[in-house]
Amino acid sequence: MEDAIKKKSEWIIEQYDRLSSGEPVLADDSVMFDGGRLRLDFQKTAGEEGLFPAAGGRVVVKAAERHRIRELVRRWFLKESSRYVIRALPGIARKAGVRKYHRADVREIRNWGYCTRDGRLSFSWQLIALPERLREYILCHELVHLTEPNHSVAFKRKLGSLLPDFREREKELGRVVPARSIREP
Repeated sequence: MEDAIKKKSEWIIEQYDRLSSGEPVLADDSVMFDGGRLRLDFQKTAGEEGLFPAAGGRVVVKAAERHRIRELVRRWFLKESSRYVIRALPGIARKAGVRKYHRADVREIRNWGYCTRDGRLSFSWQLIALPERLREYILCHELVHLTEPNHSVAFKRKLGSLLPDFREREKELGRVVPARSIREP
């Protein structure tokens, strides 16, 4: 066990540094949306729960209890990320030369996106938190996996032909810390 930890110690330290210094999607009083930060203003209500955009980079969160904020943000992001994928994916697929993918969905996953062997594309509900250039990168990345299933030289060549600055976008994405799963403590 000790040998395994020693072998992975550099990676562990890199991940700790990234998570502790990165930009969180969801913080106690704010949320990242479209690459910017919105302040979350909680208002206790016995009525309808929801998120309501307000002036000055704020979102009013009406809920019965403060702990409901996370779930309400998740629902909002799920809806907005789905809208984005439905709107953007066909055009990016054409640009990537992908004629067909089996299915695309937005849901709670650990990664920003993934592609299955049968052509199913899945994207994180947190996608809408990112600026457009990073959302585009994630969609391109997964579409390239339809023809190049791993991160080989051929994969990087194809991704580079679509997004010449893909390495810069990868680094930028690495500085964003997704919110933990809603089901996690």
